Amino acid sequence: MKRTTQNMNASLDLKEARTQHDVLPLIRKRFSPRAFTAEGLSDDEVLTLIEAASWAPSSMNEQPWRFRYAHRGSAGFEGLQATFSMGNQPWAPNAAAVIAISSMKHHARNHVPNATWTFDTGLAVGNLLVQATAIGIYGHLLGGFDHAAARTALGIDPATEELICLLVLGRLGEAETLPEPYLTRERTARSRKPVSEIAQRI
Repeated sequence: MKRTTQNMNASLDLKEARTQHDVLPLIRKRFSPRAFTAEGLSDDEVLTLIEAASWAPSSMNEQPWRFRYAHRGSAGFEGLQATFSMGNQPWAPNAAAVIAISSMKHHARNHVPNATWTFDTGLAVGNLLVQATAIGIYGHLLGGFDHAAARTALGIDPATEELICLLVLGRLGEAETLPEPYLTRERTARSRKPVSEIAQRI
């Protein structure tokens, strides 16, 4: 138990963002692990994350985001797991839950195309991930999956709604449980472009 705690603390310290400015601790501590424990998540925990997402700002307060979730071991989880890419199959099925993140592409009030549905949904997912970090849950967003198969499994009509990504969630596990090349990735510190490269005073 002591070794597990030490390993976990070492992983958390390694992955914490080294920022140039005084960024909030929750943002610095958020990262996308591939190692999860066998512990499940409750409905209440998942719905807490989704409610945090729901309080993000959106154009005209349309709240275009949609979240469909399933717990590991359920038919819903297995249906989405079957769509995971080969690169995600060795580790993502160990997550406690998966959320399919989608968004409505038109304004509900007048059916006019919503120019900001992707931006709005991204803001909501940002809220979700910060809330997750605050309560000891970690998430990893997946772009590597069969989108067409997942849309069919979820009954999503692409004419009105777009499936953006999948999010696997769970409690942080030990990196040593992962095969290569995922073990090395889990043990590698995170980095970002310097602020000077992405920001410009005008």
